[in-house]
This record gives sequence, structure tokens and C-alpha cells, in this order.
Amino acid sequence: MKIYTRTGDSGTTGLFGGARVDKDAERVEAYGSVDELNACLGVASALAGPGELARSLEGIQSDLFTLGAELGCVPGREDKLGMRLVGAEDATRLEGLIDAAESQLEPLKNFILPGGSPLAASLHVARTVCRRAERRIITARRSAPVRDEIVHYLNRLSDLLFVLAREANHHAGVRDTPWAVRQ
Repeated sequence: MKIYTRTGDSGTTGLFGGARVDKDAERVEAYGSVDELNACLGVASALAGPGELARSLEGIQSDLFTLGAELGCVPGREDKLGMRLVGAEDATRLEGLIDAAESQLEPLKNFILPGGSPLAASLHVARTVCRRAERRIITARRSAPVRDEIVHYLNRLSDLLFVLAREANHHAGVRDTPWAVRQ
């Protein structure tokens, strides 16, 4: 199969289920942001190297492919995808990862600046892309239905990425930098 089809040369793309929409349609922007988030997690995973964090990120990347497939589907035809969609149990799984990571960290007393170790910095970038994906999905659901579970999952994921960034700095022996409020 060739990677190029030329069907998008007119500035449209196909949704699963047959509809064609502009490439800048709200739904396409939403699943494009999810795809960008997935790529950011790939960078973080590469920086993490083999181990538990990389395995967790790989599972999240798989969830994001599922989530993107749902967003790339004509609303109302999601059952044709033939896969289990991201659900409440997946957000609960992320909460467990948050709790486990936070148990190793000092409680926050200040806002912190994104950065630190290369792994932590990449997780902070992924967190901000996750927040954007969440905003794009909220925009997209104004014109077509999007399940609440998708928004819940991404909201929880951005929290997890924040905590994982802090944990990465902790393991690297790098202190989080508190935000110094200008006086």
C-alpha cells in the first residue's frame, strides 16, 4: 500500500465512516492535537529508556491512538471501529499512576517552572500539548458529540504528566525550580 493517496490534495481529509471534511475542521484539529501529544510521549519514552515509565507511556500512547481513532470517526459510527473505546476505567488507571508517583515526592508549596532534566522538560511539553488537545476537543464537541470520557481522560493525563515530570526530576537529582513571583 502506498503512503500517499492524493485524496487530501484539495485540503480535505476523510473521517472513518466516509465523510470528507476540511483539514482544519474542529474535529481534525482535535485529533491532530492528540496525535501531536502521542509524538511528544514518544520523545519522553525515548528519553526515559527501557523501564516502567516507558511501559506506562507506551500504554498511554496506545490509549491515545484509540482516542484519536474515535475522534477521526464520523460521530455516531464509533461502533464500526471494532475496538474498546477509552473509558472511565482508563482515567481511574491514570489516577493510580498519579498517586504512585506523588507518593515519592515532596508536597508542592509553590508553582514550579517547567524544566529540569531533559526527561522532565519533555514531559512538561507533553503536558501542555495535552491541555491544548483537551481544549480542541471541547471546541469540537460544540458542533458534534464527543464523549465526556475523552475529556476526563485527557484532564487526568495532563495531571499525570505534571507529576511524572516532577518524578523524573526527583530521580535525576534535579530540584524543581519554584516560580519566583515578581514584587
